[in-house]
Order: sequence, then structure tokens, then C-alpha cells
Amino acid sequence: MKKRLIRLLIVTIVVFCTLNVATASTGNYSTTFYNSARHTGDHIPMARGSTSNGTLNWNYVTEGILTSSSASNGIVYVGSWDHNVYALNANTGTKMWNYTTRAFVESSPTVANGIVYVGSDDHNVYALNANTGTKIWNYTTGALVYSSPTVVSGVVYIGGVDHNVYALNATTGQLVWNYTTGDMVHSSPTVANGIVYIGSWDHNVYALNANTGAKIWNYTTGDFVDSSPPVVNGIVYVGSDDHNVYALNATTGTKTWSYSTGDDVTSTPTVVNGIVYVGSWDHNVYALNANTGAKIWNYTTEDIVDSSAATLNGIVYVGSWDHNVYALNANTGAKIWNYTTGAFVASSPTVANGIVYVGSWDHNVYALNTNTGTKMWNYKTGGFVNSSPTVVNRI
Repeated sequence: MKKRLIRLLIVTIVVFCTLNVATASTGNYSTTFYNSARHTGDHIPMARGSTSNGTLNWNYVTEGILTSSSASNGIVYVGSWDHNVYALNANTGTKMWNYTTRAFVESSPTVANGIVYVGSDDHNVYALNANTGTKIWNYTTGALVYSSPTVVSGVVYIGGVDHNVYALNATTGQLVWNYTTGDMVHSSPTVANGIVYIGSWDHNVYALNANTGAKIWNYTTGDFVDSSPPVVNGIVYVGSDDHNVYALNATTGTKTWSYSTGDDVTSTPTVVNGIVYVGSWDHNVYALNANTGAKIWNYTTEDIVDSSAATLNGIVYVGSWDHNVYALNANTGAKIWNYTTGAFVASSPTVANGIVYVGSWDHNVYALNTNTGTKMWNYKTGGFVNSSPTVVNRI
């Protein structure tokens, strides 16, 4: 009940703010799970706004960065609460261009074939020229767009608060199909083997034909599905507000197993080496056997774990609402270190080149040493940072 009230309050505040600013807003406080079509948690190499040793070498501040950033060819693309999508030089932080929407940009940009795709609280999905920021097209949905786009084979897949899952032509923005669920779609789609997997607040996980939008199957949980479903070895892993983590057969939707936590699961599962790592509102990080769902270990923090875990070299990195970023032994769950920020850490860490990058509601993006948790640098934005940084090398 406490969790539900918190979520509804957040949604109400954000919607109210946007309605008074422009058109609409979000409230999707689950994190976008990296930028992979399969959402398997692959790590990408180089950090936003840093050199390889973590030295901050650019400063470009907007009025409240909230979304994940995506970088391509040495450019960082990011949305902000100041209504803009920015393209920043990844080495210097110099603004190359900005595109202004009519409301908050909380969706995480996705870059494919020289085009930046992103949603906005002004109800639109945008396609922008990655080099100039010129609008190529926009598609207007019926409500806010919290979901982040997945681009596969010339099609943009994205969810909407208007209850729909959309497939749009990546070149023209023309509607290919839409599938209407029974409630808001905050989840970001995963596309694997010609199937779109996505959750809805109507309590269902859906598998849709990627070409036609026809429903292949749905699996009904006991509550909202905010979590974005990774697909690994023919299994869909997803959390639900009914306190469970589910493993579903990707072809049939049949439940393989479920594991009950003590509260809602909005964290997106991370699946690595046969283990599912996932957080819960019961304050725990869990490691579950990917085949059976049996608990291997749990680590208890002091508050909600909404963050999705990142793993590398036998260490699990995850944030908690107790203001901390944790590094845990992937095999035992023993704490290696923790770093205390000034507020909630709902952001999902990204690990690259010996550095953990993570955001906090204290408005900062942090770079922490992977082995010791020592702060290498922090970058102060103009608002809380709920999203996970995306990290790439210059090409």
C-alpha cells in the first residue's frame, strides 16, 4: 500500500506539472534497461563526459536531465526536463544541437542509422537527424510517452500511456500497427526472434508479432507490470507489482517458475551466467537460479531497490533508495563496498573501463571506481537523475 501511494503521488505530481507547463508528463520511475533490443544487460565501453581515467572533461548543464543518454560516433544524445533533446560532443560536452519539444523529455533516446528516436511528454515520438537535430518526423500518440524506443529492422517499437504499443516506420514515422492493452504501458519493449515482449499496467505481459502486432500470447500477473522483460535462452524474465519475479516460456507464455519477494518488483531483471539478479521494494537484491527460480542469495539494503543491476567480473552493482550504490559479490551476495549519495538511487548503474556510472536524486551523475567505490568524479545536473547512463566508445 505504501508503495502504491508513493507511485501514484509521483505520477500525479509529474502529470500536474506538465499539464501546467505544456501538454503532459510521465511518472515512469522504472529505469530503461540499457539500450539493447533484447534487454539482456550488455555493457558498452566508454563513459559519458569522461576520459578513460574518469576525469570530467565537459560540462553542459540543462534544467534537469532525467533520461538515459545514448552515444553514437562520439555524440551524447540526452533528453531533459527543460523540454529539449540535446546532442553533446562526447569528449568536450559542447552542445552540437538541441531540439525543443513541448514538454518534458523523459524517454531515453535511441540512435539508429543516423537518426535519434525519442518520446516526449507532449505525446509525440520524434525522429531527429543525428547530425543536425532537424526533425525528420513526429508521430502523435494519445497521451504521454514514458517508454523508450527499440529500433529493429527499420521499425520503431514503443509503448504509450494511452494503453498502446506502437510500431512505426523508422524512415517515415508512418504507423505500421498498434496494439491496445487494457491500461498504461510504461514498460519498454524487447524484440527477439520476430516477437515484441512488453508489460502493461493491465497486469499482463504481452508477446506480439513484430510484423503485424497480432497477439501471440499474454500472461496475466496479479498487478502492474512496469518491468521491461529481458529474453535469454528462450525465457522471458519480468517483475510485477504482485511481488513476483516470473520466468515465462518465450514461445508459449507458459510460466516456467515464479519467485515471491516481500513487495513489488519494478526492477528489470538482469540475467548473467544462469543467474537472475533483481531488486524489490522489500529492500532486497535477489540472486535467483535462472532455470529454477531457487534463491541463491539476497542482500538487504535500508530501503526500496528499484534499480536494475549491472554485473561485471563477478560483481553486481545496484542502487537503493537508501541513497547508496552497492557492489556485491555475484556468487555470495557479500558486500564489497557501498558509496553514499545525497538522495535516492533509482538509476541503474552502467559499468565500463573500471568505472561505475550511476545517477542519483541528488541531481548528480557519479563515476565510481569499480573495485573500491571511490568517487572519481561527479557531474551536477539541474534536477534529479533517475535514469541509467549509457556508455559507448567514440567510433
